[in-house]
Amino acid sequence: MKHINNPLSYTTDGIYLSYDSKDGLIQGFINDFGYGNEWFVEYCSDIHQQTRITDILDTKEYLSGQHAINTRPNEMFNGKVFVPRKIVLQYAKRLLEFSTAYLVGNKITLTGHEEVVSAIKEVYKNGYDKIDFDNVSNVNRYGNSYEYVYIKDGKITSKIFDPADSYPVFNSENEYIAFVEFYTVHNVSFYNIYYPERVEKHSNAGGSLLKTGTYSNLSGLPTIYKNDNPLDSNFGRSDLIDYKSILDSMEDLLSKSTDAFYKHIVGIPIVKGQQLTNAGLPTEIVGGGLVLDSDADFKFENNEFNHDAFETLYKHLMMSLLDISSTPGVVLGKTDISNLSEVSIKLLFSLSNLKAMISEKFIKESIKDRLYKIRTLLEYKGIKFTDEQFNTIDIVFQYAMPQSEKDVIDNLSKLKEMGAISIESILSQSPYTNDIVAEMARLSKENNKDTEDAYN
Repeated sequence: MKHINNPLSYTTDGIYLSYDSKDGLIQGFINDFGYGNEWFVEYCSDIHQQTRITDILDTKEYLSGQHAINTRPNEMFNGKVFVPRKIVLQYAKRLLEFSTAYLVGNKITLTGHEEVVSAIKEVYKNGYDKIDFDNVSNVNRYGNSYEYVYIKDGKITSKIFDPADSYPVFNSENEYIAFVEFYTVHNVSFYNIYYPERVEKHSNAGGSLLKTGTYSNLSGLPTIYKNDNPLDSNFGRSDLIDYKSILDSMEDLLSKSTDAFYKHIVGIPIVKGQQLTNAGLPTEIVGGGLVLDSDADFKFENNEFNHDAFETLYKHLMMSLLDISSTPGVVLGKTDISNLSEVSIKLLFSLSNLKAMISEKFIKESIKDRLYKIRTLLEYKGIKFTDEQFNTIDIVFQYAMPQSEKDVIDNLSKLKEMGAISIESILSQSPYTNDIVAEMARLSKENNKDTEDAYN
């Protein structure tokens, strides 16, 4: 039975496999926590797991625009139902996008042994720039991302799991021993259980839970991407948690201030003294008036709207949001700049660099795990490296910090004059080079032509 295009097969030939016994670590996990034969169903139903998934779903709803301000109830004003303003600020999406783009907006560079780098770059052509971006985006949004490396149509590629469908399994020794992908489609539940050496598929289509297949797994469990979480070493923490309370306050302040300004414009009519007729202030015409005695007076009283207090409070909340998210005000147009030097730009983005460095530490660790899996799959394709060769590989992030192109080119030129940098390294740092390999090939062709012309 063939499963060549199924990512769960994880093999070059797609041969269907069958296993009758469970892994020893899994069996120990089942015994320790008292699960039954369908342990993965019970595990996904645990309160701890359901609470974690609920938090992820809440984050998705928040990013789609379902904010606390939307639950603000209607009020009564001047004897009528007043529908209050519900102003939604989607700053969270912009801040999370900036954080992701700042770290991996520029392509990640691989360095090391030439043959190893060349082989991995060939694999990376299968969409890994987008995969890196999606992984970092998930980590910033939800705290975690999960990636499964496999072979499809003879090519090495990766599948990114929806964090809301992902259940990594850790035993009592805090070892990562399995992974469960659980989702429901049209009231049918599907469970894909990833063991170190196999993948099992289960579903309750037809009314009862049945195993639908078992497949070989060549490179182990899905890779876990996460950020720092002081409360849990296995799961990351969404950056949105730090932003929500500030954004809720900004939305509440802006919405209520807009309502207050509207009520301030309406005002309250006040008559002082004797009115000569019994007729009140007409409401059906514009410009109507009252007939008053000589010592009487009429005026509108308005609620006081302190514009300065509103502006000060809103600005403080905005600055707090930018500080917490390590986002320079200039990114959101909150700061006017002109004629900044390179040093000034670095100072503006110092907090962004600090946050990116911390994120880089965790992301790099996970990418290295991916590279080891790619190495394993390359071996099945007949491409092998020694440990000494492979251990030279390193991952270099190039933060998307604004910089003067003229300064970059001048610095590269000086390094070349000193003999301290190669042409390939210059091309990798040049702001005008998109394809280093193609550019190197063109340079080589031009050099060969110049040599031939010189001899002729």
